[in-house]
Amino acid sequence: RPDQVKVVAVSKTKPVSLLREVYDAGHRCFGENYVQEIVEKAPQLPEDIEWHFIGHLQSNKVKTLINGVPNLAMVETVDDEKIANHLDRAVGNLGRKPLKVLVQVNTSGEETKSGVEPSGCLELAKHVIENCCNLEFSGLMTIGNIDYTSTPENFKIEMGSTIVRIGSTIFGAREYPKKQTN
Repeated sequence: RPDQVKVVAVSKTKPVSLLREVYDAGHRCFGENYVQEIVEKAPQLPEDIEWHFIGHLQSNKVKTLINGVPNLAMVETVDDEKIANHLDRAVGNLGRKPLKVLVQVNTSGEETKSGVEPSGCLELAKHVIENCCNLEFSGLMTIGNIDYTSTPENFKIEMGSTIVRIGSTIFGAREYPKKQTN
């Protein structure tokens, strides 16, 4: 149902000033791919923002993420038990309310994409539910078929997605810093 769809404004590589403009226009849910970016941006923006971490999470960055973003609402990329356990411990050590998580499933079969294989999805979800009391299992984040890239948001909603990431449509094309040559 489209009325139950949450839009996550993906702001990777964009300056805080641009996020502030989107916030001032009324949007409250933002997503970041990199721990360093979300940890730098979150303290500079209002506390009522609902932050989603949407990038591949390494276990050595979990504590930085949890400690650095008090208003982190969700981690959408739990793809193995090790990450789930690290998140569970970090959230528990802070004494905060359980953190919502999505189990990331690579349904596209693309080797370059992260995510648990579909065959391991139930086992990982069960692990989070039964063993991670500081995490709240909130569903699956699937990586869809690349054939639908022309209208991905529409396709995601048609397929039943309740969380849709939109980046360049809101913020414009990403700009990557030019690599310096020596």
